[in-house]
Amino acid sequence: MSVTAAQTTRTTRTTRAQWGPDFDLLARQDPELAGLLLAELDRQSAGLQLIAAENFTSPAVLAALGSPLANKYAEGYPGARHHGGCELVDLAERLAVERATALFGAQHANVQPHSGSSAVLAAYAALLRPGDTVLAMALPQGGHLTHGSPANFSGRWFDFVGYGVDRATGLIDYDRVADLAREHRPKAIVCGSISYPRHPDYAAFREIADDAGAYLIADAAHPIGLVAGGAAPSPVPYADVVCATTHKVLRGPRGGLILCGADLADRIDRAVFPFTQGGAQMHTIAAKAVAFAEASTPAFAAYAQQVVANARALAEGLAGEGLVVTTGSTDTHLITADVTPLGVDGRTARGRCAAARVVLDTCCLPHGPEPPAPPTGVRLGTAAVTTQGMREAEMPRIARLLAAALREEPAARAAASELAAEFPPYPKAHSG
Repeated sequence: MSVTAAQTTRTTRTTRAQWGPDFDLLARQDPELAGLLLAELDRQSAGLQLIAAENFTSPAVLAALGSPLANKYAEGYPGARHHGGCELVDLAERLAVERATALFGAQHANVQPHSGSSAVLAAYAALLRPGDTVLAMALPQGGHLTHGSPANFSGRWFDFVGYGVDRATGLIDYDRVADLAREHRPKAIVCGSISYPRHPDYAAFREIADDAGAYLIADAAHPIGLVAGGAAPSPVPYADVVCATTHKVLRGPRGGLILCGADLADRIDRAVFPFTQGGAQMHTIAAKAVAFAEASTPAFAAYAQQVVANARALAEGLAGEGLVVTTGSTDTHLITADVTPLGVDGRTARGRCAAARVVLDTCCLPHGPEPPAPPTGVRLGTAAVTTQGMREAEMPRIARLLAAALREEPAARAAASELAAEFPPYPKAHSG
């Protein structure tokens, strides 16, 4: 793919307003790759991004990601690096740690994990030994790959027991979790899900873990941004270790985060480096510091509340269009829904929505058909569209056009593009 004359004009306009002169250099040196980047910007801007795990970072976060800190090798921790010349990146990492602990009220933060999965791996490495029993949400019920998938390190190295949700309500059955903990005496209990739309009862999980003599690990990758904005309860006072990501609702760079008490700080740090990772990605850590500062503002708190309000309005709209919304609504940014009442399965729904420029995920639904049968659900979130400035008034429009896409109505694609054009994610990149 190459950059046409029109795209070159667009490139100049975009880079001067948004990305600076470095992108002009890229466009001249590698027009093929520059064209791909512009095409991706167009893709993100021309439709509705409803993937629950995605968001639009701020220009300041993007600037940190593209900074000279990307050049620095910094194995180890501030004040104890294995390479010279780390004086300034040490300050950047300390700043990220200070901002994270202040934002979440934690005694210790490790900001080096490359991803949420890396954070969970480090938590397991710090607390467990191969063969230990772990109680976590079963994958068909909404658990993550790191919660015991046989294709993942977690399922290969540990003995996972799965808990789930009540068939009638879709809510976690805490009595059943307690029974499983008493029966299997796990070394650790994991609370967290990639598709559970309600707040976990962290106090209940803490009580169950204490009764079983288990560590409590909160996988808060999805709700941590809502926690930062005061729109969701915090797992920090209850869990021994909290694993999270810095993208999603938190709106930072793609990366991981671990929070814990002072008593586990050394074990967590050693589990990240040198046990599971090498050199830290200092440009990403700097971008995390930017995101933590942004998330500490009143504007972000208002944003987090709006994310939830939008999700509830969208859930109501989807139900009105005939989809069956899991648990009837949501407490968070994410929604899962059964699309079979509209005559499609999840994969078909995703494909039809993609054709209409509505991007979302498929998901298995609790107590639904399991692989290799096609999933019957879709999972979507409101973090990205809320960042764009959409509010409750836009959610019925999204619900209607999503249902129109599932029915393959030709007007759906134009409707999605029209709505997206009203709320560009990076307005300066699309100005005249």
